[in-house]
Amino acid sequence: MSESLAKPAHIFDRDREWEGLARFATSPSPDVRLGIVSGRRRQGKTYLLDALARQVDGFFFAATEATEIESLARFGQALAAHTGGGRYAFDDWEEALERLFAVIPRGLIVIDEFPYLSKASPALPSLIQHALDPRGPARQGEARLLLCGSALGVMGRLLAGNAPLRGRASLELIVRPLDYRASAKFWNIGDPRLAVLVHSVVGGTPAYRREFVAGDAPESLEDFGPWVLRTVLNPQTPLFREARYLLAEETDIRDTALYHGVLGAIASGNATRGGIANHIGRKSPDIGHQLTVLEDARLIGREADAFRKGKTLYRIREPLIVFYEAVMRREWTRLDRGDRDAAWANSQATFLSQVVGPHFEEICREWAMSAGPEVFGELPGEVAAGTVADPHNRTQIEVDVAVLAQEEPGRPRRILSLGEAKWDRRMTAGHVARLRRARDLLAVKGYDTRDTLLTCYSGADFDADLRADRDVRLITLADLYG
Repeated sequence: MSESLAKPAHIFDRDREWEGLARFATSPSPDVRLGIVSGRRRQGKTYLLDALARQVDGFFFAATEATEIESLARFGQALAAHTGGGRYAFDDWEEALERLFAVIPRGLIVIDEFPYLSKASPALPSLIQHALDPRGPARQGEARLLLCGSALGVMGRLLAGNAPLRGRASLELIVRPLDYRASAKFWNIGDPRLAVLVHSVVGGTPAYRREFVAGDAPESLEDFGPWVLRTVLNPQTPLFREARYLLAEETDIRDTALYHGVLGAIASGNATRGGIANHIGRKSPDIGHQLTVLEDARLIGREADAFRKGKTLYRIREPLIVFYEAVMRREWTRLDRGDRDAAWANSQATFLSQVVGPHFEEICREWAMSAGPEVFGELPGEVAAGTVADPHNRTQIEVDVAVLAQEEPGRPRRILSLGEAKWDRRMTAGHVARLRRARDLLAVKGYDTRDTLLTCYSGADFDADLRADRDVRLITLADLYG
C-alpha cells in the first residue's frame, strides 16, 4: 500500500480497493490519466473516493439526475468553490472540461455518479476522450480523472467494444460487497451460525447496517427472528423496499414486473434458462434480453455446471433480492397490512429451503475457492456445483461443491474434491455414499478421481459413523469462519 496514502481508520476492510486507488492517485507515470470505479449502490464507493480526495486535496463532484444545463451549472459552482476562482458558467461540456483541466492542472479529479451526466449528455465520453488525446487539454498538465458510477450497465459500456474511452483507463476498479467473513466482522457477529443467517438476508452491503437499520444487529440466535421483524420486514425501515429499488435504479430496466418474474423463478430454484422461462410462462428466447440486463447489472451471474458442458446455471448475486423474492413477495399482502409476525411465521420453511440452504452452499464454494493447498492437496483451479448423471438408477446426483484442479492439456481433468453441503440437517453416511457413487461415475467418464477427497459441509452436525470415517473431510461452521 502507498506509504504516503495510508487508509483512513474509519474505512472498514477495503484494503485492496484503497491500495488500487492510492496507487492511481500517486503514480509518477504521465500515462496514468483515467480511472473507472463501479459497483452497485450502497457498497461505499463514494465513501472511499471522498476519503481519497480529502487526503490529496482533490476535486470531488457528485452528479445528480438533472438536465445538461442544470448539471453544468452545478459543476461550475463546485469547481469555483474548490479553486476559489469566482463563478464559472459553462455553455457546454467541452468548455467545462477545458476549464477543469486548466484550473486543476495536476492532482486528482473525481466525478461521482457519472452515468447521470452521460445520460443527459451522451457526447460526454467522447469529449473526455478528446480531452485525454495527446493534444487535448488534459495533456497540458498532470491531472488524474476518476469516473465513478452505480449504473453498472452504463459503466461497463464506457470501456467496451468501440466505446470512446476503450483502452484509455489505467484503473478499472469494481467495489464489490464484503465477503461473508468480513461481513460477520462488520456486523460484529461472533457466532458463525448467526453470521450465516444474517448474511443470507443482507449479504455484504455495508450501508445496510449503517444507514438502513441504524446499526441494529441481532444480539443472538434467539434475537434473529425479532431482528428480521424489526428491520427487513418492517415497512418503516428503508430496507423493506430496497430490493425493489435495486431493480428500479437500473436505467436499462423498463418492465420491472417481468424482471421480478425472472428473479423470482431463480429464487425458487429454477437455475437454467429453460426452467426460468417455464416458471414465468415464457419461451426461452423471450427472456434473453432480461437475463443479459440483469447480468450487466450484476444482479445475477452465470455459472457453468462443473460436469455438464454447455449447461449454464443462473444465480442471484444479491442475497436481499433472494430474500425478497422467496419470502417478502409471496407475503406482500400481509406485510403491506402490517401483519409481519404472520408473514414471517408462514415463511419459515421457504426461508430455510430457498434462502439459507442455497446461500450456505454458496458460502461453502467461496470457502473452497479460497482454501490453501493444505486443504485439497493443491490450490483449486475451479469450484462450482455440478450434476452427475446416474443412468443405472435413472437419476442425477447433485454435487454442491466440486473442486477441480487446473486444466492440463493432454491429461484427464483431476477432481480434487466432491462435496455436499447441508445447512439444517445432520449429515450421515448416506450423504457420503452419494458422493462415492458420483466419484465412480465421473471416473468412468474420464475424470481423474484417484486422489478425490470426499467432503461434507454442515451447518448442523455429523453423526458418529461419519466422524469415524477417515476417508471423509468434515467442514464445520467454525472452519468456514476460521
